[in-house]
Amino acid sequence: MPSLTVSLSERSYSIDIGHGNLDRAGAFLSSLGGGTVSHAVVLTDEHVSSYGYARIVADAIADAGIDVSLFVIAAGESSKSIETAATLWETLLEDGTDRKSVLVAVGGGVIGDLAGFIAATFARGIRFFQVPTTLLAQVDSSVGGKVGINLPGAKNMVGAFHQPVGVLIDTATLETLDATQYACGLGEIAKYAVSLDAALFERLESDAADVGRRDRDILSEIVFRCCEIKAGIVANDERETTGFRALLNYGHTFAHVFETLVFETLGDYRLPHGQAVAVGCVCAARLALKLGRVDTAFLERQIRLLQRLDLPTSLLDLGASIEPKRAVDLMNRDKKVENGRLRFVLPIELGRCELVGGIDPRTVMEAIECDT
Repeated sequence: MPSLTVSLSERSYSIDIGHGNLDRAGAFLSSLGGGTVSHAVVLTDEHVSSYGYARIVADAIADAGIDVSLFVIAAGESSKSIETAATLWETLLEDGTDRKSVLVAVGGGVIGDLAGFIAATFARGIRFFQVPTTLLAQVDSSVGGKVGINLPGAKNMVGAFHQPVGVLIDTATLETLDATQYACGLGEIAKYAVSLDAALFERLESDAADVGRRDRDILSEIVFRCCEIKAGIVANDERETTGFRALLNYGHTFAHVFETLVFETLGDYRLPHGQAVAVGCVCAARLALKLGRVDTAFLERQIRLLQRLDLPTSLLDLGASIEPKRAVDLMNRDKKVENGRLRFVLPIELGRCELVGGIDPRTVMEAIECDT
């Protein structure tokens, strides 16, 4: 696959997509602008480390003549915390990391978000490089520079915009994903299709079986297309100041609240993000239906595709029980709230959506109540 560029003036960077290309990490880092790379810190988690991906990346960096350190943290959303961040700041300090170092994230969305946050804050900002190993991270979270950690009461509420210096995507890593993690990536892909690309939606409908069996060629094309869509949007609204970048968040206002409510009940963000997004997309489409923006056929077609991709379409599918009023109360913490008013990304038609405000909270509760 050809490489992509996220065009952001002096912060522009390349996305290299391939199959079996982890060993290009050293050459990729060596080719970066912004000064010679003499020290790299590879950060991964225990689960990804067990497949040897971080070691391949670290060895490739060392082979390029770059001094490299490798650190492994606990896997899971609980690592995206203030406590883990504090530990990593101390670890980098002890390791001799300075403003000329590069922090390399090898893993899924948790590792990418956490590493990016550490890079944005350590020494007032160091470079970081993304090597996403999950489908969700490859199509979404590794691109665009949104980095952060969770608070107990809200996901991704503490963070920054800190663009990577490059993204290296190896679709071969998708072969080791378990079914849940793979489906989580499909949830984000479906989000792109419903809200931003009707042709991608139709492709998913026609090739759902091949997508389900992880066909290499189809996956590479879909990963490329999702990165292409996101790169274009980020280039036009890097820091989400015009509302254009917010269009990437279809279904997410609902999803983040569902994740937070599960945290309140179980003490951990254990609801898989991509599954929460899939259910959130259904709730958003249902809300659009209630507002007369789409018809019943739109909602039903979206639900059919999600089901064909083995994604949940109801909170009941997840075994979760949500109190609609509490959910709407928590939505007031959403980053899209403006002047105290809720705003939602809602579809107009397949492949087109808008940021909509001024919605009666009772209507939002009705969209959730249909799902409980």
